[in-house]
Amino acid sequence: MVVLALLFAVTAALYASVGFAGGSTYNALLALAGVDHRVFPVIALVCNLIVATGCTIRFARAGLVPWRRLLPLLALSVPAAWIGGMLPVPKQLFLWLLGGSLLVAAILLLLQREREMEPHRATFVGPAVAAPIGLLSGIVGIGGGIFLAPVLHLIGWDRAKRVAASASVFILANSIAGLGGQLTKLSGHPELVKAATAYWPLALSVLVGGQLGSRAGVQILPAVWLRRLTALLILYVAVRLLIQAWGG
Repeated sequence: MVVLALLFAVTAALYASVGFAGGSTYNALLALAGVDHRVFPVIALVCNLIVATGCTIRFARAGLVPWRRLLPLLALSVPAAWIGGMLPVPKQLFLWLLGGSLLVAAILLLLQREREMEPHRATFVGPAVAAPIGLLSGIVGIGGGIFLAPVLHLIGWDRAKRVAASASVFILANSIAGLGGQLTKLSGHPELVKAATAYWPLALSVLVGGQLGSRAGVQILPAVWLRRLTALLILYVAVRLLIQAWGG
C-alpha cells in the first residue's frame, strides 16, 4: 500500500501540473497491484474527483473555462456517466472495456498534438462524442478528459489552455456522476464498499500530490514527456488486461 500510495501521489502531482486528474493511470496502477476489479472504478473516481477539483478551481480563477461552450458537453456526458456507473458489468466484459479504453487512451496520448489556433465558432463533434465518453467513463472509472482533450485539439475547438480547462471540468463532472452511479450499484454489496474504503490512503496521497502539482503553477515535466511516459505505462497495462480477458 505504501508503494502504491507514493505512485498515486506522483501521478497526481504530474497530472495536476498540466491540468488533468490521472484516472487512466490510477486504473493502470490498480491493475498492476492486483486490486479487485469491482472496486477499481470507485477508487479511481474518488482520486480523480480530488485532483480535478483543485485543477478546476485553478482554471476557473484564471478565467480559462469556456463555460457557455462547455455546458452542452456536460449536459450530455454527466447523465451518461451516471448510467455507466450503475451498469453491472461482468468481469470479462469489464476487462475488455478497461483494456480497450486504456489502449485507445495510450494511442491518443502518443498522437496528441496541441495546436494554438483560432477556435471554430460552430462544431458538432464535441457534443457528439460527449455522451459516449461519459458512458465509458462511468463504467471503467475515469473522468474522460484523456479522450475528450485530443478530440477537441484535433477539431480546433479552442486554444490549448482553454481545452485543458474544459477537460478538467469535464473530468470533475463525470467523476462525480460516475462515482454516484458506482456507489448506487455497490449499495447492495457492503463487502465491496468496505474493500474500497480500505484504500483511503490513496485519496490522501492524491490530495497532497495534486495540491503540490497544481500550486507549482508550472509543468513538473514537459507535457510531451508526461504524455509519452504515461502512454507507455497505460499501453503495457492495456495489453496485459486484454491478454487476461482473451484467456478468459
